[in-house]
Amino acid sequence: QVQLVESGGGLVQAGGSLRLSCAASGRTFSTLNVGWFRQAPGKEREFVAAINWSGRTTSYVASVKGRFTISKDKAMNTVYLQMNSLKPEDTAVYYCGASNRILRLEVHSSEYDYWGQGAQVNVSS
Repeated sequence: QVQLVESGGGLVQAGGSLRLSCAASGRTFSTLNVGWFRQAPGKEREFVAAINWSGRTTSYVASVKGRFTISKDKAMNTVYLQMNSLKPEDTAVYYCGASNRILRLEVHSSEYDYWGQGAQVNVSS
């Protein structure tokens, strides 16, 4: 069983930065693809970014390209989401998910097998 724990959320002004962390236990990220999703009140969970098992391939939703960076620290078995130039519309609960489907990066939450508890990100205008 894989346990995921997110950290690093908080309140920031528009234009600021935050870094989210997703730490895994029970299994190494070198055998899993990892994605970040977010869910705003009243909205469905949406894909934000993903990184493959090797760390060599990444994918982003268009709205965060150039502002967010997903990365992996293999030694720490942790995946990060660096968020810069934050906007009020980035406000949401951010979840990391891990997928056993490693042949390609998945953008649908249904393709992920394990989830963290979520981290709240609030961006004020």
